[in-house]
Amino acid sequence: MCTILLPIKPEYANKIIEQTKLYEYRKTKCKKEVDRIVIYSTSPIKKVIAEVEVKEIISNSPNQLWKDTKDYSGISKTKYMKYFENKNIAFAYKLGEVIVYDSPKTLKDFGIDYYPQSYVYLTN
Repeated sequence: MCTILLPIKPEYANKIIEQTKLYEYRKTKCKKEVDRIVIYSTSPIKKVIAEVEVKEIISNSPNQLWKDTKDYSGISKTKYMKYFENKNIAFAYKLGEVIVYDSPKTLKDFGIDYYPQSYVYLTN
């Protein structure tokens, strides 16, 4: 089990915090088993704002994954389908308990001195 830091657009990061978005979609799966995600809210926020438990990682065809998760996707079907365009498999982190930081942190607080494009392992 490990923790990763994910860059997430502010509109989706806020939906995760509000718990109206219970699935975080990705085109690829981490090689290690993830049990926690640290949320880096991207531009214009550019801060680490929260962390969330990962209950499970689901994979399926994009169409089937949408059917299974759409009620708490936090994204429109159009944007979802565009994101997974030309992909045969889609991944979703099923999210659980959220911990919002009292004061947002910087990437440097986590020993990161670059903007992560996909994810960064924080623990093994």
